[in-house]
Amino acid sequence: MTSSFLEHFRHQQQDAEKETVMDTQCPFCSVQCTMQLLEQRTGDRKKYKVLPLKDTVSEGRLCIKGRNAHQHTLHKERILHPMKKVNGQFVEITWEEALFFIKEQFSTLQEHDGPDSVGVYGGGSLTNEEAYLLGKFARVGLKTKHIDYNGRYCMSAAASAMNEAFGLDRGLTNEMEEVPLAECIILAGTNIAECQPTLLPYFRKAKDNGAFIIAIDPRETLTTKLADLHLKVKPGMDAALVNGMLKVILDRNLHDEQFIKERTEGFDEVLKQISGVDLDAIADLTGLPREMIEYTAVTFASVSRAMVFTARGVEQQTHGFDTVRNFINLVLATGNIGKPGAGYGAVTGQGNGQGGREHGQKADQLPGYRSIENPEHRNYIANLWGIPEKELPGKGISAYEMMEKIADGEIKALFIMGSNPLISTPNATLAAQALKRLKCLVVVDMFVSETGRLADLLLPSSSYLEDEGTLTNLEGRVTLRRAARSCPGEVRHDWQILCDVARVLGKEAYFSYTKAEDIFNELRVASKGGKADYFGITYSRLKDERIYWPCPTEGHKGEGRLFSETFARPNGKAKMLPVINHVPKERTSESYPLHLTTGRVMSHYLSGSQTRRSPALSARQIESFVKIHPKTANAFGIKDGTMVYVDSSRGRMKARGAYDDSIREDTLFIPFHWGGEQNVNNVTYQGLDPVCKMPGFKVCAVRVSPVIDLTRN
Repeated sequence: MTSSFLEHFRHQQQDAEKETVMDTQCPFCSVQCTMQLLEQRTGDRKKYKVLPLKDTVSEGRLCIKGRNAHQHTLHKERILHPMKKVNGQFVEITWEEALFFIKEQFSTLQEHDGPDSVGVYGGGSLTNEEAYLLGKFARVGLKTKHIDYNGRYCMSAAASAMNEAFGLDRGLTNEMEEVPLAECIILAGTNIAECQPTLLPYFRKAKDNGAFIIAIDPRETLTTKLADLHLKVKPGMDAALVNGMLKVILDRNLHDEQFIKERTEGFDEVLKQISGVDLDAIADLTGLPREMIEYTAVTFASVSRAMVFTARGVEQQTHGFDTVRNFINLVLATGNIGKPGAGYGAVTGQGNGQGGREHGQKADQLPGYRSIENPEHRNYIANLWGIPEKELPGKGISAYEMMEKIADGEIKALFIMGSNPLISTPNATLAAQALKRLKCLVVVDMFVSETGRLADLLLPSSSYLEDEGTLTNLEGRVTLRRAARSCPGEVRHDWQILCDVARVLGKEAYFSYTKAEDIFNELRVASKGGKADYFGITYSRLKDERIYWPCPTEGHKGEGRLFSETFARPNGKAKMLPVINHVPKERTSESYPLHLTTGRVMSHYLSGSQTRRSPALSARQIESFVKIHPKTANAFGIKDGTMVYVDSSRGRMKARGAYDDSIREDTLFIPFHWGGEQNVNNVTYQGLDPVCKMPGFKVCAVRVSPVIDLTRN
């Protein structure tokens, strides 16, 4: 062989072996599974391989979404340059042109109509740094009170209930590794097997250890199949079910009297409420046999270690706050909190749904879970930010109420970062009308989402592979996601975009960061002494340690299990609250005889803007569907696999009917990952919980009909 041939062969071998290893985290659910993405290059061709890592709660597991997450980041439809709408079409412009447009539009509107004429709408997938900065941007950069985020539709019921009961809102009061220690577990309105599948082994291990698992859900799911007992409750009647269980527990003296006396307050009011409960009436309200309610209550109260997990099924209701409070009453009445294998958990939905609500992008909050209405809290943050306290705006309104204010013309411009409200907002018809009425809509996103199509300006943001920052998982564990690749095109990170906009608005002095870690270090100080105290957490610690909040000092490991000795309320006691038997605000009728409930499927996430652009995920579920009991379908002239309309008093959606003999005959189920005529939120109920402003996604009255009547000759 000649030397030139050998040299050529070596070059070919080197080309074939080029590989880039990228350590990252899944961008989707609150488990935040870690993984390696291997990019293998042979000439101009690239192949990708995903390997799970074992350093997070998932213990080296990945679901189908995590294994294919990289596909949407590489999709040809990614926005790579600022895009301005001109004569109804998006055209590329420079960053300076885009920033000037924002300055001109926002400044003109605020000068004429006041600072609150511009609103800010965030997302639960932003990093902690970007969620913190978005709140600061709204209140310092724009001086507007109108900021909220899509987590309002996710965690607000559980967050407000935990704050009221415990004095602290953190998704789980225990680490997931304690789940196998539980002897009884209630899974209420949570479909972990499909929404957080990498957590399922914890529950299987608990079952192997002898735990009795109870699932509460109007329909059968992969999670209810794991359970030993499935309570197929009527939609919206979960709080009444818990009242029935409490009635049995208190009447049979199965409650933990010592725990109640020493560690709670409000029990006498609960006892008085429960004394008037009639079990037969509860059975009628819930659609469950009285004997089943009694058996469930005795089973839960007869063990020494039990856990309750809730999720959107019981929380996305117009009385979601009370429903969660009643499940917490159940936990407190039996003394099942603050010890190994015993506690309460609200299974966080979005990737950073926990951290996203702690540091200031909610209408009523400042960083560290401080209250924007507390003078001491306001002074602390104002001093840190270098502004007079009086210049800090007051409390704003919830996400859906912002849509109403837009529709009324009070909010005239909106800055959206990391969210797709046209798909995620209930009564989506109103949301569409509202967004179209805006004088200026700026959307920061990776793709032209359904909301983005209505924008006047689109700004390209970075993906999970490119954006460094911290996220907080469902346990309250803070993780550090490293940037694995550089940004394509003219894409910028969300935090950079906020700094750029602040600069052209004349607020550069307040936003002079050069990297994400700079923002995190300010966040640490902003959270210091607050309920969500991150002060002791640093990037360097996160590289090697497992750290939970609260973490007040750098020598502190954080608290994996909360409330072992005291609760976070001023007197150190948890507060019990009597809950009446609520019925859904919207009832079925002759015109709308069926209940509708919504949820996820395993292969998609939230509005589907990202997962529908992953070929491997989209192929698994290419369209929406309507789960309907065959008897119900026959009564309405619907054949399996045919297209149907679902109507409510608010609007109509269309999807393919799918027979399911495991669902209640009075209930339909539709996933929420699709837009257009398949958008289930065209029909969902916009009524809000009076405490937390959670819309009633999970219960509304509808009718169903075939698109083509196949029964006619």
